[in-house]
Amino acid sequence: MTTATTGASPEAAPEDDLLLERRGPILILRLNRPESRNALTGELASDLGAALIDAENDPDIRAVVLTATGDRAFCVGMDLKVFSSGVKRERTDRQKAGIVAFRRMIRGEIKVPLIGAANGTAVGGGFELLLSCDLVVLAAKGKYGLPEVKRGLIASGGGVVYLGTRLPLALALELALTGDYVDGTRAQALGLANRVVPAEQVLDEALALATSIAANGPLAVEATKQAVRLAAGETTAIFDRLSELEKVVFATDDAKEGARSFIEKRAPQWKGR
Repeated sequence: MTTATTGASPEAAPEDDLLLERRGPILILRLNRPESRNALTGELASDLGAALIDAENDPDIRAVVLTATGDRAFCVGMDLKVFSSGVKRERTDRQKAGIVAFRRMIRGEIKVPLIGAANGTAVGGGFELLLSCDLVVLAAKGKYGLPEVKRGLIASGGGVVYLGTRLPLALALELALTGDYVDGTRAQALGLANRVVPAEQVLDEALALATSIAANGPLAVEATKQAVRLAAGETTAIFDRLSELEKVVFATDDAKEGARSFIEKRAPQWKGR
């Protein structure tokens, strides 16, 4: 990870998948895998979680903005090439802690207010990252949705939870079971975004929201965030059940076939097992 100071543009070596930039009390986290449309890997997830731990432990950070590099996509979810390879790498203690924090993030449990700023399309795990944020700014012409069922997978990063607790049942099931996409305007109409603007204005709009939040009492903000999320019904029990379902679905032949067929650009051949 590379950090830039206030007023500076983040710079990174090619291997830096996450860029950090400070602007006063606001920390900007930027997914930086544009060649892969910012697809998520275990390493990127752990880096993101580790950065959020540092933000929670820094009293001078009052809000975090999550955005991405490039103009093609915010994040297209899990890197299916990495998933289909089945390769698992040994993690350091910091990376393990980062994964735990990443899971807290998708449950909405990070203490610092988190604002998602999607500069482009966000699907699958990328859309789930946005839904886990406290506030969301979308690019008007981006595409957003949970296509996991098209790959024989389940949206295990909290997407089905957030749709189920925030939308009427029929709409939640339509988006989750078809895997179809909506644009920014439709997402806002459904109540899944706070602001929808042209892509080039997304970061500025998110920073304006972050600045407004950062001006408030930090302890009051933290307590208010927790109370509102509890009232919304996004409880630990729901996420625990989702974790159980994830283990079952991701271990199936269909899950592997869904990833392979996507990479090979062909229709999947489901076996129902």
